[in-house]
Amino acid sequence: MKQQRAFPRITVTKKAEAALVAGHPWVYDAELLATEGEPVNGGLVDVFSTRGSWLGTGFLSQSSKIRIRVISRNANDVFDEAFWERRLRYAWEYRKSVMGPEDISCCRIIFGEADQFPGLTVDRFSDLLVTQTLSLGMEKLKDLLFPLLVRILREDGQDIRGLYERNDVALRAHEGLEQNKGWYPLPGLSIPESAVTEICENGVRYRVDVENGQKTGFFLDQKYNRRAVAKLAAGKRVLDCFTHTGSFALNAAAGGAAHVTAVDISESAVEMARANAKLNGLDDRMDFVAENVFDLLPKLEAAGGKPYDFIILDPPAFTKSRKTLQSALRGYKEINLRAMKLLPRGGYLATASCSHFADEENFKKMLRSAAKDAGVQLRQIEARQQAPDHPILWGVEETDYLKFFLFQVV
Repeated sequence: MKQQRAFPRITVTKKAEAALVAGHPWVYDAELLATEGEPVNGGLVDVFSTRGSWLGTGFLSQSSKIRIRVISRNANDVFDEAFWERRLRYAWEYRKSVMGPEDISCCRIIFGEADQFPGLTVDRFSDLLVTQTLSLGMEKLKDLLFPLLVRILREDGQDIRGLYERNDVALRAHEGLEQNKGWYPLPGLSIPESAVTEICENGVRYRVDVENGQKTGFFLDQKYNRRAVAKLAAGKRVLDCFTHTGSFALNAAAGGAAHVTAVDISESAVEMARANAKLNGLDDRMDFVAENVFDLLPKLEAAGGKPYDFIILDPPAFTKSRKTLQSALRGYKEINLRAMKLLPRGGYLATASCSHFADEENFKKMLRSAAKDAGVQLRQIEARQQAPDHPILWGVEETDYLKFFLFQVV
C-alpha cells in the first residue's frame, strides 16, 4: 500500500535515493522518474523510492537542475509557521552557543542547507541583516521567514534596524528568479536611511556597505582565522594579498606587526581598507597597493631580497566548477610558489582557498608541489576551516569549502 502523504508524489532513481539516505538534500532533474498529483513550482512535494518508501519532503524547482531540495525526513513534520519558527530559533541558538556573546553581533545566522534552509543565506552585521535567496522555495517563503527572524532576534534583545536583500547574483536565473537588491519592508520598522553600518570583529572595527560590498558586504567565514594570523604577526613585516577591505591586514597590524602592506586589484577595495585602517588608528603602520597580485609577486621576486616575514594569501575562489579545477590549481600554485620564494627561512605563510571544488586533498597536493619547486619545506602550524557560524554538514560536501593553513617556511 502506498504511504498516504499530503503533497504531490515524485518517484526518484536509486542514485537519488542513496544520496538522500546518506544525508544529501538535493535531487537532480535527471533523477526524477514519475510524478503523481499536480506539483506547484516552488511548492512542496513528497519524494519516494522506486519501492514506494517515503524519502522526504522538499521544495520543487521546475527550472533548476537541482529539481528538489529536501527540507525534512521526519514524517511527522507539519510545515506551518510554528515549524519555521522552530527552525529559525534553532539556528539562532546554535550561533549563540558556538560563537559566544562577543561574536554574535556579526555572524552568519542562516547557512543554507547546513541549517535546512536550502538556498538561503542570512548574515548579521551589527544592526543590519543581509539576505541572499537562491532557491525558489525560499523566495516564496521569505514573507513568512524574514519578519519571524527579526522578531526572534529583537525579542532576544538584539538591536535590528533593517534587512537588506542582496539578490544581485546570476545564480538566481537557474531558479527562474530575477536579480534585485534593496530594503525588505519589515512590519513596525522604517526603512533605514543608510546601508552602511559599523561592525567590530576580533576588536577591529570596519565600515560595512551592505548595498555595494562583495557578496553580502563582508566575509565573515575567516573570523577566527584572522585571529590566528594576529597572534603570529607581532613584530613582523607582513604582505596581505587579495586584502579586499583589509581584514587580514588589519588583524595583523592590531596584533603588533611592524608594518603591513595590503594589496588588492580593486581600487575601491583598497580605499575601503585604507579607511578601515584610519578608523582603527593603524594607518601609521600600513600601506595599501592597488595591483594585481599575479603581477606584483613576480616583481617582488625579481627585485631580490626578502622584504616580508609573513605573507597572507586569501584569494577569491579560482574555480566554481570541476571543469576549471586544474586551471585553478595552477593559479593557486603560482601565488603560493612565489610567496614561498619571497619568504626568508623561518618566515610565515598563511594560505587559503574558498573554492569547494578545490578540495583539501587537491589543495594539499598543490602546496606540496609548490614547496618542492620553491626548494623549501613547510612546517605546519595550524590547519583551519570556516568559522562555526558556517557549519559543515557531513553528507553535504558543498558546505565544506574553506581551507586555511598556517606554515613556517624552513
